[in-house]
Amino acid sequence: MKRVLPGFGLTMGFTVAYLGLIVLIPLVALFIKAAGIGWKEWLEILTSPRVLAAAKLTFGASFFAAALSSVSGLLVAWVLVRYEFPGRRFLDSMVDLPFALPTAVAGITLTAIYAPNGWIGEHLAKYGIQAAYNPLGVFIALTFIGFPFVVRTLQPVMEDLGKEVEEAAATLGAGRWTVFWRVILPMLVPALITGFTLAFARAIGEYGSVVFISGNLPMKTEILPLLIVSQLEQFKYGAAAVIAAGMLIVSFALLFLINLLQRRLDWQHR
Repeated sequence: MKRVLPGFGLTMGFTVAYLGLIVLIPLVALFIKAAGIGWKEWLEILTSPRVLAAAKLTFGASFFAAALSSVSGLLVAWVLVRYEFPGRRFLDSMVDLPFALPTAVAGITLTAIYAPNGWIGEHLAKYGIQAAYNPLGVFIALTFIGFPFVVRTLQPVMEDLGKEVEEAAATLGAGRWTVFWRVILPMLVPALITGFTLAFARAIGEYGSVVFISGNLPMKTEILPLLIVSQLEQFKYGAAAVIAAGMLIVSFALLFLINLLQRRLDWQHR
């Protein structure tokens, strides 16, 4: 059967070659480097207290940061799509600030604000709350960089949702909360899961915005990307490759489960 659009062979070849050079070859090289170490050393490295502490903080903070970004992103997207008010376009452009801002600049800015003598940190210190150089600071940084993914994923879906469905539910006697929980939210769940997945994946691999505010304290505020860099600085390339490979395996497994859940929800809504 002749294709309507020409150039499939050329574009497909370019796509495979590009993805192979940019994604596949580096990942294969990483696993080849890690495979040079025996399984016993793999187990020793991945089960060391320092790696386990970093993994717990990385995946835990990333999960809760993505969850908070999902809730706040849903509210922000709803306001930006459903309401007209002065400064709406300015607020909409501010959502993309974490995309445009270099992560190192974001880390320095967050550290200056949440440090014990910072604008916000000094008020938190009055209540015995320390944000900078604490796991809370890692959570704040990961929330900052993951928030835009949720908003930008939900906005197109909300714009396509017509008000006719809400009005029909209201005419049948449904209250505002009933309309939201029974009508609107189910249609937003697939996009919400996609936004959560993007924010979660971005947070797992974040480095620049965390390196300053965390303080990089082993067993306390050290995340896996920082630990990998630390191993590289000590010329422990094998250990760094093993940690990175283990991190990739866990990340792929989590993302696969989330995508599987999303596909199941999409199938249920059809």
